[in-house]
Amino acid sequence: MTGYVFNAISLSVAGSLSSHVHMGNGLEKDRLPRHVAIIMDGNGRWAQRRSLGRIEGHKRGKDAVENVVEMCREIGIEYVTLYAFSTENWQRPPTEVRALMALLQRYLRNELQQMMKKNVRLRAVGDLNRLPPKVRDSLEAVMTATRHNTGLTVILALSYGAREEIIHAARTLAAAVQRGELSPQDITEQHLTQVLWTADIPDPDFLIRTSGEFRLSNFLLWQLAYTELYVTDTLWPDFTRDEFLRALANYQSRERRFGRTTEQQPASEPRRATR
Repeated sequence: MTGYVFNAISLSVAGSLSSHVHMGNGLEKDRLPRHVAIIMDGNGRWAQRRSLGRIEGHKRGKDAVENVVEMCREIGIEYVTLYAFSTENWQRPPTEVRALMALLQRYLRNELQQMMKKNVRLRAVGDLNRLPPKVRDSLEAVMTATRHNTGLTVILALSYGAREEIIHAARTLAAAVQRGELSPQDITEQHLTQVLWTADIPDPDFLIRTSGEFRLSNFLLWQLAYTELYVTDTLWPDFTRDEFLRALANYQSRERRFGRTTEQQPASEPRRATR
């Protein structure tokens, strides 16, 4: 996973795709995933293959984000989570980290108007306290400004690591036990779910990973238990609208049984993950 902080913000796409996506490409609206999660991999390799600096790859990756976010908004997907910057990404060269943080702050500042216009809500999950103060302030300002928007919810996984999230949840439950509010034997899956950073967000139905890597990279390990996985060799900056449509068509071709047999699966039941 590479650091794609700045990619996850820009939402400006001209024109409407609604009729083309829904009718012209054969997608069934009632079988779309409710929540798509994306590991946006390959920005650095895209740049290196063109003898460009890695930051140029990150800048180019915004076009793919624009395509995906706008399509999600127009065809009715409710949530999209973008793995923008992992806890491991803090180990990258300081110059690259600083450049990524600067890009994030710039896009937060520039894209708020578009988010308001398009009724997009911005949220973030991760150890946000590790972000530089100015970046954190900008992020919190945009999340506050868009909190009442009712359209697509864009979730940035920033300074995020799933193992860290689970440790944080375990500590929260341990503290509740220590205070006498909860007995260890009474702890259920739901208790843990409710203290994750994603507590009020539905689990992803569909995970897309670009650049051909077959790993989760410490991303939403708890939440992806029943998520459909899709890996493409395409590098993130080259991930087009057509590629996204192919991925969604692939998702709709699958039967999601959640441990049941085909015969037990109600014909009318939506093929999406639920807790």
